[in-house]
Amino acid sequence: MKIAIVYTSISGNTEEAMRIINAHMKEYTSQCYVYHVEQFPFYQLESLDCLIVGTYTWGNGEIPYEMMDLYRAFENCSNKDLVTGVFGTGDQCYPHFCGAVDEFRDMLYVQSNLAATLKIELLPQQLDMNRMKRFIEVVMKRVNSKKGITV
Repeated sequence: MKIAIVYTSISGNTEEAMRIINAHMKEYTSQCYVYHVEQFPFYQLESLDCLIVGTYTWGNGEIPYEMMDLYRAFENCSNKDLVTGVFGTGDQCYPHFCGAVDEFRDMLYVQSNLAATLKIELLPQQLDMNRMKRFIEVVMKRVNSKKGITV
């Protein structure tokens, strides 16, 4: 199984969420690769079984500039069965809380096999731990179902 987490973080909040999500992923597989978006080899989109996107939200609910190449890469990806999930951090004081998650969600729903989304307020707190674990459970259930694996 080939699984990747591709993320970006400006304040460290999304990076911390990624670390926790990756730790939960290790309960399912040791073959999960983590890439900062600038290091991700986009050609791998075609051969992955699962890709999890982690992003913060910029400005008025926008996708950060550094994530736009990944966003656009999905439009050219022929791997429509790619199981995806998207998580992100944001601040509810802004009108479009985690708007980048919503933008990725809408695109991934059309361009991939979207399994789950998760929005986290600022730095992950104790109350977010079960939500992050559940996020990975849902994503991996979809991956295993696609592969014909019953757990």
